[in-house]
Amino acid sequence: MAIIAARRLTKKYGNLIAVNEIDFSVEEGEIFGFLGPNGAGKTTTINMLTGLARITGGEVMIDGVDCVREVKNVQSIIGVVPDESNLYDELSGLENLAFCAGLYGIPRGEGIKRGQRLLKQFDLADAGNKPFRTYSKGMKRKLTIAAGIIHRPRILFLDEPTTGIDVVSARKIRNLILDLNSGGATIFLTTHYIEEAERLCSRVAFIVEGTIRHLDTVENLLEQAREDNILEFVLSNNRVLDWEFLQKKFPENQVEVKGNRLRIHTTKPVGLKPFIDRFTEMDCEVFEARLVRPTLEDVLIKITGLDTSGLKEVWGE
Repeated sequence: MAIIAARRLTKKYGNLIAVNEIDFSVEEGEIFGFLGPNGAGKTTTINMLTGLARITGGEVMIDGVDCVREVKNVQSIIGVVPDESNLYDELSGLENLAFCAGLYGIPRGEGIKRGQRLLKQFDLADAGNKPFRTYSKGMKRKLTIAAGIIHRPRILFLDEPTTGIDVVSARKIRNLILDLNSGGATIFLTTHYIEEAERLCSRVAFIVEGTIRHLDTVENLLEQAREDNILEFVLSNNRVLDWEFLQKKFPENQVEVKGNRLRIHTTKPVGLKPFIDRFTEMDCEVFEARLVRPTLEDVLIKITGLDTSGLKEVWGE
């Protein structure tokens, strides 16, 4: 059953169309990934879904409630974790949580009890009485998530929760997301980390320039990707590559180079020997040659047509 349903959802800023008549639904109890490059419309979409931005056109229903006409009723059943923390630097972790609980009408005593439980659950108990400004980036993200669920919402909106934090903290936050989902929460997750979506989400939507290019289950998308063959070579020197040879021998393939790694994408099985022979002729040593399992990133490239040479810059990885 769809707990979130958006139809022809649109947001304009003057002549700029930030989100252009998008349709999607989120099933109750799932982790739904909303993927896209910076500026694609991810945060704008979350802001419209949560009542933080006025909808220019279309409609959104959340748990059967009109998000435009009854925004206050909607906000009582959702939690929002913005891409940047909205907590107070001078307050302690526990004080921040108790304050957020009060915003939802929870009595202070109950808010403190819930806050203490969340601090323990999020491994922040030792820092509960310290000012928020003294927290590390990872700790701040965890406390911001805790603040977003203090009122026990049925739906949690997470806007790029692991951006800008270290690997260990990001892993802990991903585990927290899985735990929250196991507890029954529906999670709407925006991210530009493809691997994160592949690990966490059951379904994903790709949004580019305000338009959803594709929406499907991660399993189906990866199954489509497995129709492709990806050969990867790790070379001693990519400056001597014979591009004319590559294009003539494999004109249907997509050839990409990242540093000293050469990738060949093809829909047909291809032997390694012709490549290795040619590299040897050109005094280019092959350190590694392997068949790569396609990832969600490969699907993204295929569907959206984004320039692979600028993938790191576009997707912020």
